[in-house]
Amino acid sequence: MPLVVQKFGGTSVADAERIRAVADHVARTRRAGSDVVVVVSAMGKTTDDLVRLAGEVSTSQPARELDVLLSSGERISMSLLCMALAELGVDAVSFTGSQAGIVTDTEHTRAKIVEIRGDRLREVLARGGVPVVAGFQGVSTERDVTTLGRGGSDTTAVALAAALGADECEIYTDVTGVFSADPRVVPEARRLARVSFEEMLEMAATGGRVLALRSVEFARNHAVPLHVRSSFTWEPGTRVDEEDPTMEQAVVTAVTHDTSEAKVTVAGVPDRPGLAARLFRALADRGVNVDMIVQNTAENGTTDISFTVPTGDLETSVAVTEGLLGALDASGVSSDAGVARVSLVGAGMKTHPGVTALMFETLAAAGINIEMISTSSIRISCVVRAERVEDAVRALHAAFELG
Repeated sequence: MPLVVQKFGGTSVADAERIRAVADHVARTRRAGSDVVVVVSAMGKTTDDLVRLAGEVSTSQPARELDVLLSSGERISMSLLCMALAELGVDAVSFTGSQAGIVTDTEHTRAKIVEIRGDRLREVLARGGVPVVAGFQGVSTERDVTTLGRGGSDTTAVALAAALGADECEIYTDVTGVFSADPRVVPEARRLARVSFEEMLEMAATGGRVLALRSVEFARNHAVPLHVRSSFTWEPGTRVDEEDPTMEQAVVTAVTHDTSEAKVTVAGVPDRPGLAARLFRALADRGVNVDMIVQNTAENGTTDISFTVPTGDLETSVAVTEGLLGALDASGVSSDAGVARVSLVGAGMKTHPGVTALMFETLAAAGINIEMISTSSIRISCVVRAERVEDAVRALHAAFELG
């Protein structure tokens, strides 16, 4: 019997009516001849409400206690869904992350999965039941409750699919799949029937919000086929799997954008070995994820180094860099939170010249200045002013005829 893991996001289980709809879909999948493991997120905005409540109670929030608090949202969802399934005559058993055997490292609020002991889930499947697992959480090697950070329920679902040898992992959300651009910005954006793991990784990393980056990495590393679908229409969505070498790839698959970027510039850095390494090691040690890096051509023995970081890490990045000014023998630090990134993603870029030229020509024609550039074999990213990024998305989507 084929095995499918079905993950339902917060909007999919937002209220009693939605939970009953999910239960009906799970029951129908089971009757159609598939074994099912379900992973659920917290209902609606429950996690946000818990974060806000924690802030109202105290400014001191030990990470261990915050994880215990935040993990409660998914436990509510899993219990209610099991009750709804029982109403339909389906044998369903709820499992917290720890009960499901999801073992993580000890990094609270952003733990990484190190092992899955799925024996209890296999026992339920063997008797024809449906395990319902709380996403976003696990138990650390020190036996504490941990949470997996943003997109943690997606990661839970993909990890379980890999560990249990599932035939497919279905990610249900409030959109009908992955689109060629954000439909809120480009109304004529089209749903993509299929995307390769590599393309999806680049899209997730550059602003595509349908799938969390960690979950796509896990799926690629363990060859877990993904199917992104809507829990409101139940129609087929976007399949994410290995690139098919027998098929010609589209030159550009999608345009993505990200407004959660900020730029830091270190001015007057002496042009000698080791200084950049010292700067970025210090940032890494503080958990700052540096994305794009540009070093200007040295003049008079000094250079400027600019790099982008998530907006949430800007304050830490500036503090770390200012603390190193003496060691770097640099002249100063500046920051800019008014930037955004626009990217082209497509496996066909590897064999089609001219993509970069058309991108730059399109932005120039729209009067949009490029401040930084970064590329990979299937992606080109440009940093532009935040107030013009949506204009850039629309212009590029039209120029590459993605509608």
